[in-house]
Amino acid sequence: MKRVLVTGAAGQLGREVVAHLADRGIPVTALELREPGDLPVDRVVVGSASDVAAVRRALDGADAVIHLAALREPSLGTAEEVFVGNTSATFTVLEQAARAGVRRAVVASSYALIGLPFATRVRHPAYLPIDEDTPPQIEDPYALSKQVDELVGQMMWWRHGLSVCALRFPFLGGLETELPERARAITRDLALGATEMWAYLETRDGASACVAGLTEPAPGFHVVGLAAPETLVPYPTADLLDVFHPDVPRRRAFVGRAAAVDASRARALLNWAPEHLWTTDERALDRHALDAAGR
Repeated sequence: MKRVLVTGAAGQLGREVVAHLADRGIPVTALELREPGDLPVDRVVVGSASDVAAVRRALDGADAVIHLAALREPSLGTAEEVFVGNTSATFTVLEQAARAGVRRAVVASSYALIGLPFATRVRHPAYLPIDEDTPPQIEDPYALSKQVDELVGQMMWWRHGLSVCALRFPFLGGLETELPERARAITRDLALGATEMWAYLETRDGASACVAGLTEPAPGFHVVGLAAPETLVPYPTADLLDVFHPDVPRRRAFVGRAAAVDASRARALLNWAPEHLWTTDERALDRHALDAAGR
């Protein structure tokens, strides 16, 4: 890679991606809505990822793209702003990248695509562990935007021969920043984590997966699910599933705190595995306390 365009480069994941590329000596162009100030890149284009002219300027000299710019949950805008904004940006970035001769792109997808995290009522996956083929149950504009983003990536492969790797992220956070608070929150309220299977990924591992998505897969369109191998909470996963997803078929046994997300495709396709892991002492789940709380 001679130069990588990173959209959303000043965001939580974007900054780690920029740092990861810098460690490899790869120049980065950042496309941001406003001047990012302290971002350690040698080129910044200020503009929207939905703006064709801005994207064309940002693509100058780039031969790969990591597209991270998006509204990250449905509460960050109106339904139209979230869905139209996210999908318009993905289509514009990939279409203009392909027209500029780029042949490799990574786009940020999400396990929210399954439909559970932002659902208005309790939903359960069709089976466990969740994987890339789990049928979606979408009722919110963010999840729908991620489904469309993946369809756009697939279309770009057939339309232009642009290889696209769509990475489905779980909750992202740093070991010293977001993850401790997230772990405390979903340990206090286990139902809060049940919609995402109490899964997570450290931000630096998310960044390394983005770069692997540009370099490792064979040409084509790929959807790849990511997650750390264990959950953020101290309880056995099998016991949690007995309480929160009791009737969902299980395709394998869950030992200890094993994640209920299948990341085997990431290992096989990207030659990637997470390195920055949350550690906690496992303890028994207090079923009596859960029963008292109506669980």
